Amino acid sequence: MTGFRPSVTASGRPAGDVTRALLLDALGTLVELEPPVEPLRRELRARFGVELSAAEAGAALRAEIAFYRAHHDEASDRAALADLRERAAGALRDALPAACAALELGPLTEALLAALRFRPFAEVPEVLRVARERGVRLVVVSNWDVSLHDVLEQTGLAPLLDGVVTSAEIGSAKPAGAIFARGLSLAGVSAGQALHVGDSVEHDVAGALAAGIAPLLLVREGTVPDAPVPPGVRTIATLRPLLQLLDGARSVSLRP
Repeated sequence: MTGFRPSVTASGRPAGDVTRALLLDALGTLVELEPPVEPLRRELRARFGVELSAAEAGAALRAEIAFYRAHHDEASDRAALADLRERAAGALRDALPAACAALELGPLTEALLAALRFRPFAEVPEVLRVARERGVRLVVVSNWDVSLHDVLEQTGLAPLLDGVVTSAEIGSAKPAGAIFARGLSLAGVSAGQALHVGDSVEHDVAGALAAGIAPLLLVREGTVPDAPVPPGVRTIATLRPLLQLLDGARSVSLRP
């Protein structure tokens, strides 16, 4: 006698379960950083009369981004955010040509912030709007500092969301379980009633699985997963297939 196995949806959850909430990563999933090299070159030229090559600006930005990624969880409030931004500008200055060593950190921080702009991926506003109209709770769960709230406001996504959890504010980063638990709490659902969507195997997929949440891995065109994809985890190329999943569609454009 063989054991009974319930049918499953494309997300991997039992077919009878209802998705009541989506937990969503931010960077790479909802928003992307606009190419910052040319904006930084323009800002430094206009503010300081400094002329940089694209290669010089790119190298300095990579140093700044690496510093930020190592320290962003320290910015849990506005004062700590201001301090982090100035230290990140210092990392940028240290990576600029020697002629820039005397640039004042205050104005340089302003130039850096002016050069860093985020935008939503093309399909995101519509997908969030339609999902919310269908009664699905939408909560962002992101490894980011407190400024994520500003980014979501500036990109017009904040009114489409029911909650935001950042690693800096909660003191726990994906893939640890606390940030997922907080997301579920804000959504008002159990782990079995949620899907988590993100673009990182290491942070999003691993964290969701450990928390008992069905994951969907987002692999946008031109990108590759940051680690091998675990067996059974499905991938999507944009957020649009989520609407089919929420409808309980049997034929969904997902890649195993």
